[in-house]
Amino acid sequence: MTQVSIVTSQAGAVIGHDDAMRFLPVGDSMTIGATGDFTWRYRLWQHFETFPGLRYEIVGPRTTLYDIGANAPVSHAYADPSFPPAARRHLAGWGEGWLHMAPVIADAVRGTEADVLLVSLGLIDLGFYTDAEQTAANARAFVTAARTANPHIRMVLLPVIPNIRAETDAPFAASCAHFNELLAKAVADLDEPSSPLLLASHPTAYDIHTDTYDGTHPGPTGEHLLAAAFADAMHQAWGLGGPYAGGSGSGAGPAGLIGARPS
Repeated sequence: MTQVSIVTSQAGAVIGHDDAMRFLPVGDSMTIGATGDFTWRYRLWQHFETFPGLRYEIVGPRTTLYDIGANAPVSHAYADPSFPPAARRHLAGWGEGWLHMAPVIADAVRGTEADVLLVSLGLIDLGFYTDAEQTAANARAFVTAARTANPHIRMVLLPVIPNIRAETDAPFAASCAHFNELLAKAVADLDEPSSPLLLASHPTAYDIHTDTYDGTHPGPTGEHLLAAAFADAMHQAWGLGGPYAGGSGSGAGPAGLIGARPS
């Protein structure tokens, strides 16, 4: 489903299933999701639940979805209402990027005692706030800040997936590609044995015309592909869980839930 991730500091980095890990999802609108979404966070939670021996907790200072009508993150209407409140936790925001998360990540890590950051950021930065070099500098600042709160923090970083704008805006498409190169270099430069960084693979099968509902935000199949990118990176590098087996083609998760996004 995904290519082999860029993996460094593998020696001694395996996570045993006896070690309870606290996972903090960090991201923008693709991570927080909107009213009626399942979210890739939900798909990853379902994946974790298929491994009874995996001791984990999902942490974060926020739990809501973004309500487009209210123009605020105030919705609790996940597509599956049985998604446990504790598993809904995250640090994600509609319109927030590396620029916004770098100043707050230390407090979030400290407050949640997070062990692993699952990060999907950059598209909004490149689209509205900063160029590729500035965005990469903010990503590096994010890593440094997170380590001030937990020197042994692990991070899985997802490259930017260009949205529909990139099809007609060549400079924007080039900026996304350049940032992804800079992000890979940052991972190589900043990786440490005591605080491993992983660059997850871009989901090769991801198609913005079929895996999103608006050219940017993931629909059911896109959610599965994003969850798989994180799950497979951690399995390949750290032996955590197993390969992602969610129904990325049908929208059905490990529990058999159908992922049609309500209109």
